[in-house]
Amino acid sequence: MSPVPERLFIGGEWTEPAGGHYEVVDPATEEVVGLAPEASRAQVYEAAAAARAAFPAWSRTRPEERAAILDRTADIIARDLPAHAEIARRESGATASTARGMQVGVGVARFRRYARGALEPVEEAVAPQINEAGPMGRAGIFGALAVRRPVGVVTCITSYNNPWANPAGKIAPALAMGNTVVVKPAPQDPLSVYRLAAALAEAGVPPGVVNVVTGSGPEAGEAAVDSGDVDMVSFTGSTAVGQRIAEVCGRGMKRQLMELGGKGAALVLEDADLRSAVAGIGTTFSFYSGQICTAPTRVLVQRSRYDELTARLAAYANALTVGDPADRATVVGPVISAAHRDRVEAYVELGRKEGARVVAGGERPGHLDRGFYVAPTLLADCTADMRVVRDEIFGPVVVVVPFDDEEEAIALADDSDYGLIDYVWSGDVARAFRIARRLRAGGVGVNTVGRNMEAPFGGFKKSGVGRDVGSYALHAYSETQAIVWPG
Repeated sequence: MSPVPERLFIGGEWTEPAGGHYEVVDPATEEVVGLAPEASRAQVYEAAAAARAAFPAWSRTRPEERAAILDRTADIIARDLPAHAEIARRESGATASTARGMQVGVGVARFRRYARGALEPVEEAVAPQINEAGPMGRAGIFGALAVRRPVGVVTCITSYNNPWANPAGKIAPALAMGNTVVVKPAPQDPLSVYRLAAALAEAGVPPGVVNVVTGSGPEAGEAAVDSGDVDMVSFTGSTAVGQRIAEVCGRGMKRQLMELGGKGAALVLEDADLRSAVAGIGTTFSFYSGQICTAPTRVLVQRSRYDELTARLAAYANALTVGDPADRATVVGPVISAAHRDRVEAYVELGRKEGARVVAGGERPGHLDRGFYVAPTLLADCTADMRVVRDEIFGPVVVVVPFDDEEEAIALADDSDYGLIDYVWSGDVARAFRIARRLRAGGVGVNTVGRNMEAPFGGFKKSGVGRDVGSYALHAYSETQAIVWPG
């Protein structure tokens, strides 16, 4: 059966694309999953204009009304979860369990969270101030409120590594705060976002509040950033693209929320529980084939435990089942595209040339005759100056670097352009916390790769600008206004 072509969602209407359609390919089978619409620049501007027109009324809706729509959206997505998970798996290459739980399931949870978030107080009292008489007026006691207001029209440019959780994490808090949105999904897996838009429409979101545009090339994204109707850009993706977006935003003084690249350092100290460390670091291999910015891809291990940890990580990588994401036994699926597979493989070859030792993987899985697969790969005997240690590879590749003492470990960890999430494994929790406080990273996991989904998320250095998740996302999608009055 031929896939049904998708249509753009602009101003509450499903709209035929001006540029026709392009194919969305299953990374595991290389078969066509669906046909995504090619928006013209004019259509993207139309979407932004629709969001601008819808903003005044939506921003004035009662928080309870916004909360009810977000809650209904969660209900509708959950109702159709199996079908949504199937599409997510096929277009992203995620394993069936990841597509169901970490993609669609987390998307549902985020709409629930920001249905509650719409009801959070937006006013904060400021301590009264006593002013002496002077040029500014008579003496008096002045009260003040700090009030959070919606920014306006927000362009949400989402990443390919999670076509449900990432868009939901932008759209839901933006709407909860009273903003309207233009969503531009990654070109590789946009089909899920159209299903999310359909759920929002069914839930009763007013026309123009949510708009979705797509394109296989840069034109649609560029228009969604440079449109004069856009007040803010929320972007998840590479640092290089984020820098180009930031330049455009700077010229227009648009607000930004940037969640960019990472090269997470995992510091494994001599007193660490290696079983826990290997399980955590191993998620680089097993969770979405390492295509996640928070992955602990750069392992810094105290020299006395270097050989043991390297051997354990190699055994872990070699034991993982690589194959069809639809198979429940599969742990490692494909990467997103042939081009990305080639890029990851080129980095492994570069590592060999730089002097790294391949102790696991390094070759394309031989038992698979189609799909964009990369074997879980471990590179040992690495040094801090190697590109495989410095660059974000964004695949199932882990590099291992030894260190001698705590000070060297911290210096190595911070010797990076990135600073998203680092990790510390130590049997001495006080020591781990002491090290964590010195790391230049937006987050630090102590003896875990787990996340607290109310904790602020974002990066230092070239890993991003701003913080979201939990109530921090509500702040990210708002401006603060001060109201002052005489007492």
